[in-house]
Amino acid sequence: MASKGNCKAKDCSREAIAKHYCRQHYRLWRQGEMPKPRYKICTSEKCRKPRAHGSLCEQHYQAARGKAGKSEAPAAPAAAAS
Repeated sequence: MASKGNCKAKDCSREAIAKHYCRQHYRLWRQGEMPKPRYKICTSEKCRKPRAHGSLCEQHYQAARGKAGKSEAPAAPAAAAS
């Protein structure tokens, strides 16, 4: 079996297993903790915000779920004592 080489992370000399990263750095890359993130920006048209939920940013995720702009139900008016 051919060698895949060393991990491309800075100062790491472990054997690469996937995407030119070792096991530890590949796991960090998948979790978005490496300098070059796995996912970049929201998939909504012309939105450049970082992704938060799946492929959407926080704002577009809330809008898709129908939670944007909704607030708690207004309190009922107090009944007049007179």
